Amino acid sequence: MLSKKIMKVGIISKENYVKRTLAIAKGSYTPRRNEPKVWFESIQSMSQILSTENQELLHTIISNKPGSITELEGITNRKKSNLSRTLKTLEKYGIVELNKIKGKIAPKVKATDFTVEFGLHFSYSMFEKKGSLAL
Repeated sequence: MLSKKIMKVGIISKENYVKRTLAIAKGSYTPRRNEPKVWFESIQSMSQILSTENQELLHTIISNKPGSITELEGITNRKKSNLSRTLKTLEKYGIVELNKIKGKIAPKVKATDFTVEFGLHFSYSMFEKKGSLAL
């Protein structure tokens, strides 16, 4: 049975992400404990990362536990360069982990299920104090 590893992701514009980061750095905004740690700029960018093809790749990694990208290449019939690029992108978002074991890169899935949080509170009022930005 597949064990669930839930990742909470959020959607926020790049501009507001920068405002959020600056507000956190200045101490004028404290992220909620349950706030997403991974952010996408749009639903479209999230859907590219969590595409059906990438979901199938994640499932293949979980099911087959490949010891290397070369082994995964044989299982998926995808070119190693394509797999490597995709896996590095998924690693950047914290969805997979690429472990170097005996000179080989072994992918491991860190997130199997995703909850998405977005709304106007992330876009407008999140970083403002009484009409002025908390920057």
